[in-house]
This record gives sequence, structure tokens and C-alpha cells, in this order.
Amino acid sequence: MGIVIKQSIKNTFITFIGFGIGAINVMYMYPVFLGKEYLGLTNYILSAANILYPILSFGIQNTLIKFFNENNKTEEDLSRYFTYMLFLPLIVIIPFFCLFYFFYDTIALYESAKNTIVYDFVWEIPLIALFIGYFEIFYAWLRAHMKSVFGSFVKEVFIRILVTISLFAVYFKCITLPEFVHSLVLIYGISLLVIIYYANKTKRIQLNKKLPKKTKEIFVFTIFIILSASVANMLLDIDKYMINQFLKIENIAFYSLAVYLAMVISVPQRAMHQITYPITAKFMSENKWDELNELYKKSSVTLQLIGGLIYVGILVNIKQVYEILPNEGYDKGLFVVFTIGLSKYFDVILGNNNSIIFNSKYYKMVLFLGVLLVLVVVGLNFIFIPLYGINGAALATLIAVGMYSLAKLLFVVLKMKLFPFTKNTIVSLVLAILTFGAFYYWDFSFHPFVNIVLKSILVTIFYLGLSYYFKVSSDINFVMNSVFKRILKQ
Repeated sequence: MGIVIKQSIKNTFITFIGFGIGAINVMYMYPVFLGKEYLGLTNYILSAANILYPILSFGIQNTLIKFFNENNKTEEDLSRYFTYMLFLPLIVIIPFFCLFYFFYDTIALYESAKNTIVYDFVWEIPLIALFIGYFEIFYAWLRAHMKSVFGSFVKEVFIRILVTISLFAVYFKCITLPEFVHSLVLIYGISLLVIIYYANKTKRIQLNKKLPKKTKEIFVFTIFIILSASVANMLLDIDKYMINQFLKIENIAFYSLAVYLAMVISVPQRAMHQITYPITAKFMSENKWDELNELYKKSSVTLQLIGGLIYVGILVNIKQVYEILPNEGYDKGLFVVFTIGLSKYFDVILGNNNSIIFNSKYYKMVLFLGVLLVLVVVGLNFIFIPLYGINGAALATLIAVGMYSLAKLLFVVLKMKLFPFTKNTIVSLVLAILTFGAFYYWDFSFHPFVNIVLKSILVTIFYLGLSYYFKVSSDINFVMNSVFKRILKQ
């Protein structure tokens, strides 16, 4: 677990910096500089692009890692393999953009039926999706070489810095609000160029006209993984996309901010996934099931512990968070934070479950189940959003994500005989509930920001102190002991 801990800590640190910058953008600069209408428009475009990019990238980012250790024994094999990975998405990209160009008016009219402001910006969605898709392919190339940290920096920090610069440009009236939305295309294009440069610097990319080994097997896997990746992204973003079809666009702003707060829970999971995914693929290709089972259990309890701390920290401070925001209806997302946060907490408990499934022979069955659940969440959104607004979208997401996560867990447990939970899973859950009960109703009579800082410090000391005493996670205790030693040496 040494490399996992080391790179996961770095990735987590980078991701939290990114979320910190994002928090400033989302909680202050977006609402104040853009206003709720353009904030809703921005989130709609990015959500639609996130739904689309797995299709345009042809799911190559997951395929690349799965077959990386199996196919590439020589430099010749490596060049054939990566060339195939780069050009395979073109079989989707070229016809898609041709159709999009010829039917643009029809598509744009449909997307802007409820909110006319959307019409002039629909063209940005596939371009941003294309840039994100190829970014993920080159990022996967780095992860396959166990070099995930720089990619995390570009994805989590660099892009948000560029967004911040654009927001300041709006504030100082260097660009208009529509130009800010257009600048998103440039921002994601620049991030793609940066990751291409670093990927080539890490391992020189050489193109090759010949096809790699196992071409047919790779292609078949890719077809299925496209749908699988699309399912995961649709479960995350389909709600924001569908809100645009039923409600005024400012509701996307309220909903997206609440989802952003809840998504902080998954930061450690995202950071750890960058390094556990290639390690999981390696263990499975070498049939090291004991090592895989150990990784599964450790990743589960470690992520549960960290995710629980973040979830409780959000919930006990949520009222003060909304007091800081402009009084324009953002507090309508309070129920959304609780609901989406619960779905994220359940998801992080599963550890590297996704990595195991994507690299197993059962990925096809889980994929079909995922497609079914996308239909469920779309159906639930059609019912709940008109009835309950953004709360209905959150409820639909909780039900769908909960069902999907449970299904994936059962597949791994029943089919592969791998089980992520231990007695410390219960201990960690009890600690989270106990900490929530102790601090939720306790507020200081200070400014909301001071209140948040003080309560967060107390929650962290209380929660981590108990988890350290009960030795819930050996990895967390190892990190804390290392910190204690450094402090004592000074």
C-alpha cells in the first residue's frame, strides 16, 4: 500500500486545493459575478459536456489502463497500443460532429425550449466534451505509468485557476458574461494541451501504423465500457441537465451549488482512485487475489472514515454556509446537500469497487444493470422534478445511485468472493453518527465564517481522535503517527 498511500495523499491534497479554489468560485465569485441565470447556464453546459464526453472519448481512458499491463512488453507494442487508443474515438467523433453541424438549429431549439438563453451556447457542449475526453485519455496514460499527481493538479487545480481568472475578467469588465461562458471552451482546450505536453515528457509518445495485440478484445471491451462510463456520468449530471427541461435556469444554480458541497465527500475517493485503479488492474491480471482483497478492505474503511468526517463536517456547518451566500434562494438546496451527500457517503464506503468491476469479466452484466438504472433515474426525474423541484431531482439521484452502488457491491461479493467490510466499518459509522449528534445543534454566536472554522476544528479533533484510539484505519493511523513524529522532532 506504500505507493497507494503516498500518491493518494498527494492527490487528495491537490484535489482539496482544487476544491478550495472551486469553493471560492462557487460560493462567492459565481453567484456575485455571474448572477444566478448565467451560473445556471454555466452549470448546464458543463453537465451536458460531462454526460457526452465518455461517448466522444469512446471510453478509452478505462480501456487503456485495463490492457496496459497485458499488451505492452516492448516499445513497439506500446506505440501500437497507444496509437490505437488515440485514433479509435474518431469513429464516433467524426460522424457525431457532422450530424451536430447539420442539425444544430433543431438541437439548439430543443435544448432552449424552456430557457431561451441556452440557444446561443449549445455549440460549446460537444467541444468541451471533446477536450475533456482526450484529456482523460492522456491522463489515463499518466496513471498507467503510476504518474497521476500532475494530472490531478491540472484537472483539479489548474482548470479552476483559469476559471477564476475568467471570473475576475468579468468583474473588471474585461469580458462580458456571454464571453465568460465562451471562455470555458478555451480553458478546457488549454488544459488538454498541457496534459499532452506532460504525458509526452513522461513517456515519449510514438505513433505506429500497425494494430496492437488483442485488437478485437480491446474493441469489444471498449464498446461496453463506453456505456459503463456514460452510466456513471449520467447518474452524476443527468439531474442538472433535466432541470433545464422543467424549471427556470436559476434552479440549476441552486441545485449545482448544493451538489458541489455534497461532492466534497467524494474528493478522497477520486484522489485514491487515480492510483488504485492501475494497481487493481495489475493485481487482477496477475491473479493476486489476496493482495486485491486487502486493498479492497483498506480502501473501503479509509475512504469511509475520511468521507464520514467530511460529510459530518458539511452537515453540522450547512446552516452557516447558506448564511454566507447571497440571499437569492440558494438555501433551497439544503435538502439537496443532505440527500446527495448521503448517496456519496454510501458510494465511498465501497472503496475501489469500481476498479475491480471494470477489470473483471463481469463488467458487461453490471453495465446492463447500470443502463437500466439510468432509465430509472430519468423516469424518476420526469416524475419528481415537476412535483418537488430540485428536491425531487436529489431524491431521484439518491434512489438511483443507491441501487446502482448496492448492485455493484453484490456483484463483487457474490461473484468474486471479495468483501470490503470489517467490524471497523460499523465503528466508523457509529463515530460519524455520534459526531453529528454532538455538534449539529451546537452553534457559536460568531460570524458564520468563524463559526464554521471553529466547529470544523472541534469536529476534526473529536472524530479523528476517536478513530485513532479505536484504530479504525491502519492507513490513517500510519499517517497520523508520521505527523506526530515530525511534530515531536521539531
